[in-house]
Amino acid sequence: MAHPFAKRRQAAVFELKQRKLDCLLVTHPANWFYLTGFTGEAGVLVITPDGSTLITDGRFTIQARAESPGIRIEQQKGGLFSAVGEWLKDKRIGRAGFDPGQWTVAQLEATRKAAGVKCRALGAGGIVEALRMKKDSQELAVMRKAATLAGEVMERTFRLVKPGVRESEIAAEIEYHMKKLGASGPSFETIVASGKRGALPHARPTSKRLKKNELVVLDVGAILGHYCSDMTRTVFLGRAPRRIREWYGAVNEAREAAVAAVKPGISAGEIDAAAREVLKRNGLDRYFVHSTGHGLGLEVHEDPRVARGQAIRLEAGNVITIEPGVYVEDVGGIRIEDDVAVRSPGSEVLTRVRRDLIEI
Repeated sequence: MAHPFAKRRQAAVFELKQRKLDCLLVTHPANWFYLTGFTGEAGVLVITPDGSTLITDGRFTIQARAESPGIRIEQQKGGLFSAVGEWLKDKRIGRAGFDPGQWTVAQLEATRKAAGVKCRALGAGGIVEALRMKKDSQELAVMRKAATLAGEVMERTFRLVKPGVRESEIAAEIEYHMKKLGASGPSFETIVASGKRGALPHARPTSKRLKKNELVVLDVGAILGHYCSDMTRTVFLGRAPRRIREWYGAVNEAREAAVAAVKPGISAGEIDAAAREVLKRNGLDRYFVHSTGHGLGLEVHEDPRVARGQAIRLEAGNVITIEPGVYVEDVGGIRIEDDVAVRSPGSEVLTRVRRDLIEI
């Protein structure tokens, strides 16, 4: 039975042949890990129908040989992209695919110069990302564990939230508990946003102290086994007024509607519309300022994007976030986020922390 990494490279080679390319140059670390298991920080992976070669420097050659069985490892001489060009020239590659979104002009020019005029560099973006969207059973098992870990951290965090504590203190405790439970680190910089700062969807923790009678947005994600989790809960310090309760209920209803819509074959835009329609009925749609969700996996933001008008259709194996929210200037924000795996015939919610309004 072929190893998962070998199967993935075979799938990439199939796409190469479909596009009539001789090779694919992979420069994004998440992509070369997905295809080989290599966790180093520098290199270019060259995928060809005849096998794969990782070109890297002397800091990573021993590591690459240990982590990437079945991959030829070549130590670069001189600059990395000049070495890649020399490799292309030596192998008489005529059509080399690359992702324009992941190369700089300088990198492309250095490669072209060394490769010579007989090698053409052709844009071939998104090949590996498209493969990464559909998680296999092993990936899903790891992501369940990452979501469970994030949930345990969130449950512990509720006990830390109280008036007088700084946002930055809570964030530090969150990331400490993640690592204590086995995570390699956070999927992103932890968000703890209280009071008016909660109206900033991507607010970062500050020295601000939490106060009575304000909302606190907690956005937590952990990396476990290289895969990310991402969840948000919002709490209220004190007894929430009727307005906040109504807003919170509408956001949670929007989340429920979007989760209920998740199934193979539905478009990402339809899921976004399901959440948006609930908020519109409650007069809150103008306060929903971002998309309903995004793909999740080796990176915290992957394809597919769950946003207005997105035509891409979901398939079993996709993992997405569902995270509707409302953000009201001078008041604060409410966001409730879960990780959802697309299954046949429906979906599986990976994050299982309570979603009712928590008043502390």
